[in-house]
Amino acid sequence: MGKVGFIALVIAALSMLLGERIVNLRKRSLASRELVQNHLPNCVALKNLDYGSEDITILGDGLAFISTGLKYPGLPSSDVTGKIFSLNMQDPRMKPVELRMPRNFDLESFNPHGISVYTDPSDDTVYLFVVNHPEHKSQVELFKFVEDNLSLVHLKTIKHELLYSVNDIVAVGVDSFYATNDRYFTYEILKVLVEPLLAQPWTNVVYYSPGEVKIVSEGYYFANGINISPDKRHLYVVDPFDHNVHVLERKEDNALVSVKSVAVGSLCDNVEVDPETGDLWLGCHPNGWKAVMFDPKDPLGSEVIHIQNIHSDPPVVTQVYADNGHVIMGSSVAATYGGKLLIGTMFHKAICCDLK
Repeated sequence: MGKVGFIALVIAALSMLLGERIVNLRKRSLASRELVQNHLPNCVALKNLDYGSEDITILGDGLAFISTGLKYPGLPSSDVTGKIFSLNMQDPRMKPVELRMPRNFDLESFNPHGISVYTDPSDDTVYLFVVNHPEHKSQVELFKFVEDNLSLVHLKTIKHELLYSVNDIVAVGVDSFYATNDRYFTYEILKVLVEPLLAQPWTNVVYYSPGEVKIVSEGYYFANGINISPDKRHLYVVDPFDHNVHVLERKEDNALVSVKSVAVGSLCDNVEVDPETGDLWLGCHPNGWKAVMFDPKDPLGSEVIHIQNIHSDPPVVTQVYADNGHVIMGSSVAATYGGKLLIGTMFHKAICCDLK
């Protein structure tokens, strides 16, 4: 075989490999899925949240925290800096309020992603953990919430070589947490272009405390949302590219042991847990290919999945809400309180609907 023939053979082989990888990515992204509308009554857009509401978490008294303004590779974003809002779910006005940030904090590079709240049982101090991506790096910001003037006091920035591509976080102490790394590569071009095509289960979950940092679970295609059961015995990790929620048992040394996985039939993002019932609520992407090939005329849809009795066999998995993107694009989180459902998005608005 001549040199030209060899080059042609290599090009043909690479083309076949690329074609197979694209077909695989389309399959994992549910590219052929057609969504049937399933709306809830009395849905209204929340004010001040026009540039995403990527993660939402709600305290037991109905106070919600919302991260906004995420800039994530490959997704639409604005020039507006990242912010944290609070929302009193018991107030019928349902008006999000921007939290005052400390003067000693770099607001210009603030790029908030997943969030988690920990209430110290010894004195009821509320700590807010925020995944931050300044210049697309990964670190965790620890704040103390001051309710009297709706402000945040910055306590410290947490960085570690194992926290290299953090997506979401769940706090388990005043300075300890579990976090998901959603990528394996750290270079931007490899993360955005190469890794999705390779589609290998290389991502993981990390436990962090000041005295110990370690990988505690791995083998995920895209470790995304993470949360904990009300009794603190189990963690839930969402992997959108295998369309599952993984149930993990937490050991005394903070290691995690896989219990089972629950199929959700969608590319789910963040997961919130009802503190009373233990039910899981997930904001999902019904057709992830529309995020890869973003087209405002055929937008990325939204879906909310509700899981009841997740530790039973089988659990009850229900689609609660579905929209083709013309009401709300790219739902990333769903959280409930008092018969109302908050749905947040990666880069679009947030809405509140009546569940009953």
